Amino acid sequence: MFRSIASPLSVRTSASSRLVLTLGLATALALPAFALPLYPGARLKRDDDNQNAVNLGLLTEAFGIKLVVASYESDDAPAQVVEYYREKLRKYGKVLECHTHKHGGDVHADAYDDKDSDQHSKPVKCEGDNSGPVTELKVGTEGNQHVVAIEPRDGGKRATFALVYLHTRGKQGDI
Repeated sequence: MFRSIASPLSVRTSASSRLVLTLGLATALALPAFALPLYPGARLKRDDDNQNAVNLGLLTEAFGIKLVVASYESDDAPAQVVEYYREKLRKYGKVLECHTHKHGGDVHADAYDDKDSDQHSKPVKCEGDNSGPVTELKVGTEGNQHVVAIEPRDGGKRATFALVYLHTRGKQGDI
């Protein structure tokens, strides 16, 4: 289920520091990367410009970030996809439902120092005026979050959706 063009790139910037960058462009992403099941019958969204899936990791001694994103299509109504992922996300905590005009626009995270880790353990929140046709389900904290953004298509008869997993850390911790 996972076909990826991924290779870690390790760059030594000095005798004591190291940068590791992993970038994977995928035709399908391993679901364990999201820790969420794929909606039944969903297909990877394809268009001429994008593969619509990425797996990015950036690790240094000072900070780290892991970002996994993929877009899918379903022949089911958006409400069915929303209910499915609302239930699946509950295992990570309180699920926040937000509304926006386009999906993927409200995932925020900053690389941080460990002394500022309390700042990045803040719960995710809705941004903007919380209106629009796209439903975003969010769970977690600013530094460790899952987001599912569901957009209606064909007059609300079908849905496209994006799965996003974002994890950041300071000097300590694992990605």
